[in-house]
Amino acid sequence: MYVKQGLENYERQACGKRLYTCSFTMERRRMQQKPPQTGWSRRSSFPSVNECSSEKRKEQAVVSEMDGTLLRSDCAFSYYLLVALEAPAGLLRFLVLLVLAPVLYLLRCFLSERLAMGLLAWITFVGSREEDIMSVARAVLPKFYAEDVHPQTWRVMSSFSQRYLLTAYPRLMVEPFAKQYLGVQKVLGSELQFVGRQRRATGFFVSPGVLIGAAKVAALRSHFRHPMAFPDVALGSRRSDNFFLATCKEGYVVPPFDRNSSTRSPTVELCQPIIFHDGRLVKRPTPIHALTILLWAPFGAVISFLRIMSSLVFPMSFSLLFLRATGVRVAVRGYPPTGLGDGGGMGGVLFASTHRTLMDPVFISLALGRPIPAVTFSLARINELVSPIPTIRLCRKREKDAAIIKSLLQRGDLVICPEGTTCREPMLLRFSALFAELSNRVVPVATKCEVSMFYGTTARGWKGLDTFYFFMNPTPSYEVIFLKQLPYSLTCAGGRSPHEVANYVQNRLASTLGFIATDLTRDYKYRVLLGHP
Repeated sequence: MYVKQGLENYERQACGKRLYTCSFTMERRRMQQKPPQTGWSRRSSFPSVNECSSEKRKEQAVVSEMDGTLLRSDCAFSYYLLVALEAPAGLLRFLVLLVLAPVLYLLRCFLSERLAMGLLAWITFVGSREEDIMSVARAVLPKFYAEDVHPQTWRVMSSFSQRYLLTAYPRLMVEPFAKQYLGVQKVLGSELQFVGRQRRATGFFVSPGVLIGAAKVAALRSHFRHPMAFPDVALGSRRSDNFFLATCKEGYVVPPFDRNSSTRSPTVELCQPIIFHDGRLVKRPTPIHALTILLWAPFGAVISFLRIMSSLVFPMSFSLLFLRATGVRVAVRGYPPTGLGDGGGMGGVLFASTHRTLMDPVFISLALGRPIPAVTFSLARINELVSPIPTIRLCRKREKDAAIIKSLLQRGDLVICPEGTTCREPMLLRFSALFAELSNRVVPVATKCEVSMFYGTTARGWKGLDTFYFFMNPTPSYEVIFLKQLPYSLTCAGGRSPHEVANYVQNRLASTLGFIATDLTRDYKYRVLLGHP
């Protein structure tokens, strides 16, 4: 009897092994099956993401790749360039990466993608502190990632309550954007190696290295442990993604984004808008755009120096003509007040301006044809030296600042930016109500700034170069719009509270520019960009 039971158990185990081996072999053959060679849809045996339904997905999980899947671009080179440029010793790394771009491309296409990614990461990160890399990933990269999100992938991904990201990018580069703006629960990415008390990168990856091909399946298995816990849907775009697409219940491939399509792609609305961002570059530095910047930089430096010096050497009227002759577009609209503030009786005019760059008070003075003093909070000494108008520092202590502004208004006109800091997006930060308490002659001034290559503001970098970078743009533009002076009934003397006046001026300027008036403050901006608690 025992022999019979033993034979039955043996046959049952053997049958189970045959079934397991057969299913494993079929899955392996399906993953290794060579697809036809024409057309993007034939690169994989999986259906297109356009066929993936986004209904009834709230209780399910999705995992997506990054290059060419979540992002329209299928090349990470531009994002590594951004990190290289914005980290310490950035210019040298930027130049080395740009010179080696053809070599990296050939390595990736014809030899080994893993080797190309490893070399790219080594040049970008070696010697950099973990804190610096995280700072760039938090303040600079999200804006460019958001502009590059694939609309079809986000349509599907946003319908799931549990979202995961599987990528060959270093996790540090992706995690701040993915968690804050995409609602991703976990980022499974390549892990950089750090050493020493300052946590400096060696340029190499921790085992298993770059997550490419079968390494992605290993990363999924190490996180989810059991196959039944794997995400329900997997999204990829390349043939090497077939390995991890086959591990989930449903797998879909994302077609290359057609940038030349006649139909404009829908606007991608993330979990929250990106209001504050840092970095000097306006556009994502593709190799061609990066080469353009490199070739323009020597000419831009010379023309920036000439533009800055013109306002110091020449009178205001001639300086404005010189700026326009060198490509700076200046437009003045509205109702600019005539004549000087008399300094007696009612005092000077207080120009309450929006704050786009440090140049707002300068262009207001250029529009009026006379230098008007401006109060500042944190201005680099070099900017004070090259400023064509008087600048007076405030100390952020309400009583002392009020006394300084009152004394200045008794002597003449004054420019103040109630936001207290700059904002690049079409939004106005909350206005401080101090200006409304100190003057009944308030003239709102709306300023709009446009640049094509470099931003003239920074939170992480040296503010002393802000003016220099602004004038390095080939054709920067400034639009100054003077609104009518506030009527007496809308001032504090007319019975309004300071906060009512400040909110009224903010909303009026926002409607003039087509911007959004927010309750966000300077402190919130620096918490977002610098990570301060």
